[in-house]
Amino acid sequence: MIIKKAELETVCGITSKLPENRDPEFAFAGKSNVGKSSLINALMNRKSLARTSSQPGKTQTINFYHINDAFYYADLPGYGYAKVPVAEKAKWGKMIERYLQKSVMLKCVFLLIDIRHEPSANDQLMADWIQSNGFVPVILATKADKLNRSQIPRQIKLVREGLGLEKGSTVIPFSSVTKQGREEIWALIEQMMLKEEEPEEIGRDPKKYKD
Repeated sequence: MIIKKAELETVCGITSKLPENRDPEFAFAGKSNVGKSSLINALMNRKSLARTSSQPGKTQTINFYHINDAFYYADLPGYGYAKVPVAEKAKWGKMIERYLQKSVMLKCVFLLIDIRHEPSANDQLMADWIQSNGFVPVILATKADKLNRSQIPRQIKLVREGLGLEKGSTVIPFSSVTKQGREEIWALIEQMMLKEEEPEEIGRDPKKYKD
């Protein structure tokens, strides 16, 4: 995919009205330190449009990036960071749930998991939450450059088992350093956009996108 244009178009806070976008949306969820901003920057072919920080928990809004005037990346607030007050986490949760339930243009939710570790309880809850809202999460196993190639299959199996994924669910190893997995993610997005005329099948059927 050639990225000719990428811009932050809408920042949606806790009390904000969700934007009424007319182009497909692809959301990215994950733990606060999982490398979500770095992944989104890599997908946009930009170095710092999505802000990265050494302090997890900084993303407190849903940020909509318009790509090629054709579709959106929606950067969801990170979860699981201990220093964020419980009341604040609850507000973020309600905001994310409202988005998952109300956005008519949301086609797929990508869930980022650190490939080096077994999925946490929060990761499992998020995967269940995404599914309860009618989507089959596509798992992006980040920080793959931190492992040897021989370790990756075993860690992917650990991620699958930890999240209780159905057979055939998609798990893509990704590295923002080497850009491993970027082409596969782009190809998946393009495939889903081509199937936009079949909205009930997009991002919802785990048998559609196999390893």
